[in-house]
Amino acid sequence: MKRQQRISARTVRPHKRTRLSKRSGALIVTALAACGGTAVIAAQAPAGTGAGGTGAAGDGASVAGRTISCPDVGQRLRSLPAQAAPEVNRNLGQLEGQVARAFQRWAADPGAQDRVLDELERDRDATIGRITDALRRAGGRPGALDRLSACRTTGKTTTVQSAPRGARDGNSADNGPFRNDFVDIRTVRPNTGGGGERGGRGGSFRSECGRNENGHNNPDNLIVAPGVSNGAHHLHDYVGNLATDAFSSDDELAGAGTTCGNGDRSTYYWPVLRLRDNGREKDADAPGGGQDGNVGTILRPAEVSLAFDGNGAQRVTAMPPFLRILTGDAKALTNGLANANASWSCTGFEDRQLRNKYPICPRGSDVVRSLAFPSCWDGRNTDSANHRTHVVFPGRNGQCRSGFRPIPRLVQRLTYAIPPNTPYAVDSFPDQLHNPVTDHGDFINLMPRRLMRTAVDCVNSGRDCR
Repeated sequence: MKRQQRISARTVRPHKRTRLSKRSGALIVTALAACGGTAVIAAQAPAGTGAGGTGAAGDGASVAGRTISCPDVGQRLRSLPAQAAPEVNRNLGQLEGQVARAFQRWAADPGAQDRVLDELERDRDATIGRITDALRRAGGRPGALDRLSACRTTGKTTTVQSAPRGARDGNSADNGPFRNDFVDIRTVRPNTGGGGERGGRGGSFRSECGRNENGHNNPDNLIVAPGVSNGAHHLHDYVGNLATDAFSSDDELAGAGTTCGNGDRSTYYWPVLRLRDNGREKDADAPGGGQDGNVGTILRPAEVSLAFDGNGAQRVTAMPPFLRILTGDAKALTNGLANANASWSCTGFEDRQLRNKYPICPRGSDVVRSLAFPSCWDGRNTDSANHRTHVVFPGRNGQCRSGFRPIPRLVQRLTYAIPPNTPYAVDSFPDQLHNPVTDHGDFINLMPRRLMRTAVDCVNSGRDCR
């Protein structure tokens, strides 16, 4: 019955094409919302804009991107006993690898959809079983993880508003970015007060940690996939702590050097941005790079701002050492928008913030990525099973809910000098189609206690410090 339901929900099957097909022409694909499927949808357009967040009429062409959508097992975890953590993390990493490989097989042969999904479900079922067993042996509560094995193919159809020259239509299982992922920032209506994601009330503290001039990159993710090589399936930029990779212990991080001028040993990282050109980087044939569909010239940020400010309503308290925080969702395209949090804009136009589009900036204006982190800590834990429940966002009134205390809010602001009308994209899991809504950032606090006290004092006293 499961197979019958999957087939009945199938989209119109495209002609067989290769993964990097550049053939023009649109293919309308209907999102698979039937049978309880998770449709791939775009983020809500900013208030006051037109379809796709542009505020202007489009050219009427329709494009589509298709991918594989699987339940996110890691986000369903509510407890992770220390005894079970290594085995659980290792198997969570295997789940991500299974989806990545399945997407690549399907991309190479779109007609193999049913076979690919069947094989993926069998692999996931065995891996989730190992996660469940590890949790039970350690006294954890796995819940109904065994119901999360099945995946489906999903698609989206939207209207093109504008796109840089060279951007592709999204046909078959091409991994993006697509023409409809871009919008001219000049057509977007103002939707903020001009500060983007920045500017809680009170003072601020900045760490000056450079722009990753030393080329610290890897496809690991120490927070979400510790102990798993290529756990991110995309390349990260790092500033601050010089020792960060998937296998770094707290002791190793504490004893490492740093790129920050004030002695801040914290780890700051985010996925790299690339020009979608024919540039051949050193990772063109490597995991996280070309093997995972991340290709093109890697861009170094023109500017990196790491600012800590207040949450707007309460005095902040110090972060504990080794506190781990993340913002955004690397799998927001298929997980949905609950944790999507990054925004995009252009210098000179930061009163216009985009959630689900890459901005096309006019000449002389740089692309801006803004990543604001949650700032309410539970006062006990430096991490949680799903890496989100121990540090959450304040409510609309700016206050932390009961049981949580305010801590300095980190905002990572990254700017890039990109020639006008040049396609670019954030690195992503292969199945996330380089969609801008998947942008995200990570932080591990290793500020010396003295420096953290200085940051707290600056925020609470209304001073701007660095």
